Amino acid sequence: MPLAKETPARPRILYSCYANLSREGEQFVPEHVFSYQVAGTLLLHDGTREYVLPTGSFRLLKRNHLVKFTKQLPPGGDYQSLSVSFDEATLRAFSLEYGYQPTPQPPGPVVLELPTSPLYTSYIESLQPYHRLPQAPGDPLLALKVREALLLLLQTTPALKDVLFDFSEPGKIDLAAFMEKNFHFNVSLSRFAYLTGRSLATFKRDFEKLFQLSPSRWLVRRRLQEAYYQLKEKGKAPTEVYLEVGFEDLSHFSFAFKKMYGLAPSKI
Repeated sequence: MPLAKETPARPRILYSCYANLSREGEQFVPEHVFSYQVAGTLLLHDGTREYVLPTGSFRLLKRNHLVKFTKQLPPGGDYQSLSVSFDEATLRAFSLEYGYQPTPQPPGPVVLELPTSPLYTSYIESLQPYHRLPQAPGDPLLALKVREALLLLLQTTPALKDVLFDFSEPGKIDLAAFMEKNFHFNVSLSRFAYLTGRSLATFKRDFEKLFQLSPSRWLVRRRLQEAYYQLKEKGKAPTEVYLEVGFEDLSHFSFAFKKMYGLAPSKI
């Protein structure tokens, strides 16, 4: 999984807490993540479907996907979640030790909402001390907690073996359909190339042959078209739209919009 390795090493067990302000953003998910929503609500959107994950819910977020997120505070409290991520080396060693062989499955939901289980609840409670401690790579106690999570997931939902131990890389897929679904994610061209099963050079060549434009120019144009629709038909404000369609900052969005449509976005 070459591009996933570009991501800096992160804690295997991660506690998130936000006070006073809800948070929005987007990210590439390079590894499977098992999470529990301690407090507040997490909204996820994968380009097609929205997932609403309230307080007390468990989920498995599948690797190699782009998601937009909104972390909403509960009334009078802080947003809190606890997550365990599974790196490929751990999963491969586990599958060899226990003899797990996945059965190929058609693409499914990006987020798997898991049933509430006393086993999950007890496990999450046992993690409380870990997220406050330094997490050195190779820490044997940490490795045991990650393996424990795998055992619990597979005992509770055996079919998860087909997700957790599928080590295939993204195959070459329909470029037009993928870009139309994911153009609003502000990620690098190399990331788009990887997720469509192509090298960067092949991605650019296929793209220009298909769209008669370079990927960068097409992305700007398509994002501005979507922004125009959101402003005119949905009545949204430019401050709501620019991040939603994939621009990094408002000034760049306003400049590009005026260049294409001859009007500032605030005039639409």
